[in-house]
Amino acid sequence: MASNGDFGGVFPLLAIAAVAGYLLGSLPFGYWVARSRGVNIFEVGSKSPGATNVRRVLGKGPASAVLALDALKGALAAGWPSLFALFCARSSPAGPVNPAFTGISPLPGYLGLAFALVGHSFSCFTRFRGGKGVATAAGGLCVLMPAVAAISAAIWVAVFFTTRYVSLASILAALALPVLAVLLGRGHLAECVAALIALFVFVRHRANIGRLLCGTEKRFERRKPGEELAP
Repeated sequence: MASNGDFGGVFPLLAIAAVAGYLLGSLPFGYWVARSRGVNIFEVGSKSPGATNVRRVLGKGPASAVLALDALKGALAAGWPSLFALFCARSSPAGPVNPAFTGISPLPGYLGLAFALVGHSFSCFTRFRGGKGVATAAGGLCVLMPAVAAISAAIWVAVFFTTRYVSLASILAALALPVLAVLLGRGHLAECVAALIALFVFVRHRANIGRLLCGTEKRFERRKPGEELAP
């Protein structure tokens, strides 16, 4: 483990990971893609900038772009600190610039992903509005916990194609994260992060949970682009 002195040396990396993670997460791709088509995504459909609402309003192409970009920003927020530490290790004849990078290397990535989720849901570019963080979390987890992410994705697919509820699939896939982290022996840090992500996704879907309990949640349906905009 890193000593207190080592932690002091790596603290700047943690701070940069948090700030960079928030800014990356804040990039409102759903809003921008819809705006490029003349649509304010916050005013149509479910009023969410996520890929699901973009697909309902604008179709498969724009939605696929939003999904990929939202996942990419999560992957970047989670992955760049490890790449930076690896670069430092390889460029220094004596090893890592700071020994703390070796002992604490997972933490900046997890911190970056956590702040990317906050940024995605409360973007500084859209007056602190945003999505629910599922795609961004998935992108980051593919980097940090690929096996956990793969099984969680399989759960999402199974639930979605069984029920056609995107929200239910997202909630159950998220709630599976801490269980999978424990079963796969990912360690206490990963387990805590997985639990926090699960809680975050659960809370962000609280309105959907209410509709699911009341039987008023809408199932995903294929729609033609622009159908949501019809009067």
